[in-house]
Amino acid sequence: MTTRRNFLKKAALGSAAFSSVGGLTVLSAQNNSGINPGKEESGFEPTANQESFPGWDVSFDESSSELLLSNGSVLVKGQLSFVSDSTKWTVSNSRDGQSNRYALIDIQNNVQGYIVFNQNCNQIQLFYYHRTAQAYKGELSYTGRITFLPDSFACRTKARVGERVLSLSCGSTDSLLNDSLFAPQCDIALRLDAANSRLETLGTGSYSFVMSGQICESAEEVFTFNLDLNYYKNRYVPYYHPIDRTRCPKVPTGWMSWNTYFDKATADDNLAEARIGQKYLQPFGCEFWSIESWQGNSPHLPVSDFFNMNLEVDKNKFPKGMKQLADDIRALGFRPGLWTAPFGTGNKEFYDAHKHWFLHDKDGKPISCWNGRYTLDPTVAEAREHLKNIHKTASREWGYEFFKIDGMSGRNHGYCAHLYERPEVRACFHDPSCPNPFELCIKAFREGIGDDRVFLACQGHTSGPEPLYADASRIGADIVHPNQPVKWANVLNQGRCTINQVFTHNIVMVNDPDTLLVHDLPLEEARVSATIVALPGQLTFFGDKLAGLSEERMKMLQQTLPVADVRPVSLYPYFSMLPVWNLRVQNDLLDDYNVVALFNWEDETKSISFTTGELGIDSDLEYAVYEFWTQKSFSTMKDNFAMDVPAHSVRLLAVHKVKTVPQWISSDRHVSQNAMELKEYEWINDTMTLIGKIRLIGSFPLTMRLRLPNYYSLTKAECIGAKCSSIKEADNILAVTFTANKTGDYNFRIKFLPVIL
Repeated sequence: MTTRRNFLKKAALGSAAFSSVGGLTVLSAQNNSGINPGKEESGFEPTANQESFPGWDVSFDESSSELLLSNGSVLVKGQLSFVSDSTKWTVSNSRDGQSNRYALIDIQNNVQGYIVFNQNCNQIQLFYYHRTAQAYKGELSYTGRITFLPDSFACRTKARVGERVLSLSCGSTDSLLNDSLFAPQCDIALRLDAANSRLETLGTGSYSFVMSGQICESAEEVFTFNLDLNYYKNRYVPYYHPIDRTRCPKVPTGWMSWNTYFDKATADDNLAEARIGQKYLQPFGCEFWSIESWQGNSPHLPVSDFFNMNLEVDKNKFPKGMKQLADDIRALGFRPGLWTAPFGTGNKEFYDAHKHWFLHDKDGKPISCWNGRYTLDPTVAEAREHLKNIHKTASREWGYEFFKIDGMSGRNHGYCAHLYERPEVRACFHDPSCPNPFELCIKAFREGIGDDRVFLACQGHTSGPEPLYADASRIGADIVHPNQPVKWANVLNQGRCTINQVFTHNIVMVNDPDTLLVHDLPLEEARVSATIVALPGQLTFFGDKLAGLSEERMKMLQQTLPVADVRPVSLYPYFSMLPVWNLRVQNDLLDDYNVVALFNWEDETKSISFTTGELGIDSDLEYAVYEFWTQKSFSTMKDNFAMDVPAHSVRLLAVHKVKTVPQWISSDRHVSQNAMELKEYEWINDTMTLIGKIRLIGSFPLTMRLRLPNYYSLTKAECIGAKCSSIKEADNILAVTFTANKTGDYNFRIKFLPVIL
């Protein structure tokens, strides 16, 4: 009996050598990769939890055809199988003394082909091919189980030309398109490559896998396992650090004034909006209330006159001070937030008192930037200490818990991440040898606000030091220009930036696409913005004047809360306006399903389509389709689906496997349609009754939709402690509406009778 210890004997990679004991063959080799799990050549420290991967061990048990591959925390265990003309051959140890291959044995007990192992650094490949002058057909498969790191999830790391679908996941979901496993704590990807492969999640860190290929096709003659160490760090995020969930356990939600009030909002304005938010948004999960443009500055824009660095408060707009405002916000049930732009100042008196803190050109003139007429020199220790202290004051003495710190990267040279990198500016630093003055600022901000506060870097960038210190990052331009309403071009850019940068969302930092504004947009365009923000589970802040919102537009904001826990499936960026976004949702009560957004970015009506293959779901099954925004059923689909989508609009489809009994298909509660409110759900076949428990928000109705097969009719729908009504809609859809006086969980029962056809 082969023990686990035999399988896990550690050896080196490189010069391969086989040893054989009683039918068990063990491959070991020497590691010449030069990869060190310690400090990299870049000079950056690796992730604290970096695993050690010393090289691959290969073990094969001839009696069971079991092949085991192990490397550090990776264990791949499965069976090799070869079938030719419906006849199963066997796989055995080599019969000719060659130490790096196994043999394919036909039913006459002759060797007719080989499986060869090739190892290079952290990659191992299985090649299979005919013995000389053979031309038989057959399929090799490797089927079994992978044990990987406990925080890992199934994903895609191999981009394909012409992709049309942005892939997202809520929970531990699977896709037929997945080709990798990724562990964010250690930034390690295990990549599988074969002509045909499939991964399925079994549990924490455990997966089933299937790899197969035809021996008669050279393009299919190899299976590859590749441990891609520092996946993000070596490609996109040199300062890679996974999100600190102790600091930011969930995606922040809230409201901020700038995009409607701009620099005019007073303390009274903010509190008046907060009182409305307390009634209409807080019950749904709105958490922060953030204050912008509070600082003393010139009586008019531009922003070059912001006085952030001395914590000067505009006493006309905030007569009771910022601490009192924070206390008032907290009394309304919100966590107070604050905007700062501290890389410079427009206050000449402050500048004159601290000239050596600021940058000057070769002629001694102050260097200006977006943040101020006078730009901070972070290589001056006193200046950095001041940055830390002003944020410590705002955090500890004033009591603010969310900090939106502006002026970082941006899209132009006026922002400090760009400015500090320019050679002519670097020459002006107090310490020109400092490798990254910008990082010194970001570090001072975090030290000042503390580890128990949320830090939004605006605009942060994952290619800079922000992932080490910030929790969230603005990923795009402002959704509006000052004193102008939001326009379609702004929404389009919001979508473009999301598509491009969502591959780091909820892994490196939380993405902030800027505020969701629905008041000034046409209805269809407002739906587009709401879907862009909410479907990927991005930071969700609102910016409309809440008092002016219609019931329809307020409900649209409510339908984005709380933020669904969504991560990307494709761990690489996209650069085109993908028309289809696919969110795969894990739901143990309803079975996993898809929410598919069809975006028409164009100025004319357009047909948008997708296939089951593009969604990574089984094409042999039938699926029910329901549209969220228009509340309309589209019956069923199988291989593909297409619909006309109006210009500047989106259609949001729930796609469920068709069942033979009444089934949940949608709800108007949340854009993900993932029954976040559903606590219990069961179909009792004997009594033809659907029972469950549902979370209701007091005084706000919720409508769930059930799809009824033709042979079922409603008898009675009831909800204990809440009002319940129902109506039959087109295409066999039953709409059941619940309304409760108080927020809570309510039991419901829906009974049916068979219809005699």
